[in-house]
Amino acid sequence: MPVLFEAPSQAPKKTSKKGRQAVYPFSTPFTAYVMNPKDIRFETQGTDEEVILFLRQHIIVLIPPFILGIIFFFMPFILFPMLVRFLQSPIEIPSGYVVVGTIFWYVATFGYLLTTFLHWHFNIFIVTNHRIIDIDFLFLLYRKFAEAKIEKIQDISFRTGGIMATVFDYGDVLIQTASELPNFVFEKVPRPSEVVHVISDLTENRKKGRNV
Repeated sequence: MPVLFEAPSQAPKKTSKKGRQAVYPFSTPFTAYVMNPKDIRFETQGTDEEVILFLRQHIIVLIPPFILGIIFFFMPFILFPMLVRFLQSPIEIPSGYVVVGTIFWYVATFGYLLTTFLHWHFNIFIVTNHRIIDIDFLFLLYRKFAEAKIEKIQDISFRTGGIMATVFDYGDVLIQTASELPNFVFEKVPRPSEVVHVISDLTENRKKGRNV
């Protein structure tokens, strides 16, 4: 499993030799955009490979599942009295069944919220000075890892749509490559225009034979 977080040092911000300033050099479990991170490494990282961008989907995507979780939390307090009132059954339901059913309901709600958070937390996108990487969290013990070399990138663009994406500045970054996986999509990432700019700079520098 990739090592994504290491204990951060207290080193000050530094500017790289190409002039990129570290925006948020240290990350938290809720960080979705880090440029030039100092505390992030991954399993297959090379000795001369630097992480330029670390991305997740914008944290705003967690709000709808969170609201749904709140609805699920209060639903038994509304649903059970309604069932008792409108479903006049001649057979009385044992109170133990009600307790077990309620516990099962809340366990399922918690599992839904936890799975949603883990899916968001471990679905990450990494841009290094050598390649782009897409790590997809599918199940608790299964991930999909895809990568493409910087020099294989043929076209890059981004798209945003809707009021929320405009207000909170997130969108999809579309990357076409000449590698085995022809298309990469960084979905709903923060600052998509900046992501495109960074990757475009890396691509141009690589074409000119410069090492970033």
